[in-house]
Amino acid sequence: MKAVTKDQLQNFVGKETGVSEWLTIDQERINVFADVTLDNQFIHVDPEAAAKSPFGTTIAHGFLTLSLLSHFSLEACVGIEGTQMGVNYGLDKVRFLAPVKVDSRIRARVVLKEVTEKPGNRFLMKNEFTIEIEGEDTPALIAEWLFLAFVA
Repeated sequence: MKAVTKDQLQNFVGKETGVSEWLTIDQERINVFADVTLDNQFIHVDPEAAAKSPFGTTIAHGFLTLSLLSHFSLEACVGIEGTQMGVNYGLDKVRFLAPVKVDSRIRARVVLKEVTEKPGNRFLMKNEFTIEIEGEDTPALIAEWLFLAFVA
């Protein structure tokens, strides 16, 4: 994550702050997520049954893809120098647009949409994440994620 001063942060609003590296979504990752979330629907964990579905193979949970925003943010977001802690503040909008088929590679493209200074030297940042699927025209998802930074 690239860190800038509080004063420089506004210069990034409306701009792409980064693109992450590609990440492969394999069956093991899908299965582990299914176990953790208790979502063992066949389209995620049963390759034989999923092959007969409209997808033709297993697909990642939409929430698995969404949960990877934390990982991708480390590579593609801009941060504030002196940040002591950051917390997930929520999501304004999430749209799941295309399935992530097993063994696909995905990455994040991030745009800093808004920055709001809050009392106590806190900054609320809204980033728009577009999760791209390698070789596909339609992204897996687009989400507006809110992050609250506590700055020294």
